[in-house]
Amino acid sequence: MPYSGTYKKEENDAFKLSRTGIELFMRCPRCFFLDKKLGIKQPPGYPFTLNSAVDHLLKKEFDFHRAKKSTHPLMKQYGIDAVPFQHENMAVWRENFKGVQYLHSDTNFFIFGAVDDIWISPKGELMVVDYKSTAKDAKITLDAEWQMSYKRQMEVYQWLLRKNGFTVSPTGYFVYCNGQKDREAFDGKLEFNVLIIPYKGDDSWIEKTLSEIKKTLDKDKLPTFSSTCDFCAYQQKLKAIGKM
Repeated sequence: MPYSGTYKKEENDAFKLSRTGIELFMRCPRCFFLDKKLGIKQPPGYPFTLNSAVDHLLKKEFDFHRAKKSTHPLMKQYGIDAVPFQHENMAVWRENFKGVQYLHSDTNFFIFGAVDDIWISPKGELMVVDYKSTAKDAKITLDAEWQMSYKRQMEVYQWLLRKNGFTVSPTGYFVYCNGQKDREAFDGKLEFNVLIIPYKGDDSWIEKTLSEIKKTLDKDKLPTFSSTCDFCAYQQKLKAIGKM
C-alpha cells in the first residue's frame, strides 16, 4: 500500500505524491523538501468557497449531458466535437486525495490528481477539462506567468490518463467563468460570462521532474532558498533578524 506523510528513503512501499505536490516542487524545491521530507508545511491559504460552488454547478451541468451522451451547447458554440466522457471511475477521478492514479516504478511514487472533467471525441480521444473562475475586466487569457501552474496541472492529468492506457488528445480545455461586475445591482445573484480556452499540453517535462524529485528527497541536505518564493523570503528575513 502506498504511504503518505513524510518521505522515508528506506521505505519499500510507494510514496504518495499528488499533482499539487509536484507543483510545489516546481515552484520551490526547498519548500517541497520541508513539506515532504521534514513534515513542515506552508501555512494553509483560505478556501475559495465561491470557486468551489461554481465548480460544483458546472459539474452538475455537464453531468446532465454526460447522462444523455449529448454535446453541451457551450461545446457546440466553440466547435468542439465531443461529449462528456462516461466511465465507471469518473466519480473517483474527480475525488480529492484519490483522482486518477499511477504507480511510477522508476521512482516508486504513487502519483495522483483529481480532474474536473473529461470529454471524448468521436475518434475516442480523451480531452482533459479544467474549470476556472475569476472576476476581472481584462480579457481572459492563459498568458500570465502565474498561469504556468494551470498548464502544468492539465499536463499532469493528461500524463496520468495516458499512463492508464487511454488515448489522450494533446489539446485540453479550460472552461473559464468570469464574474460580471458591471451589472446595475447585485439582486442576490452573480452572473458570469463563460468561455472555453483551448491549450495544447506537453507532458515531456514530467518524467525528468519526477527523477529530480526523487534525487532531492533522497538527500539529507535542505535545498537552497528560492529567489522567487515568498515563503523563502520570509524565512530569510526572520533569519536576518535573528542575527541582529
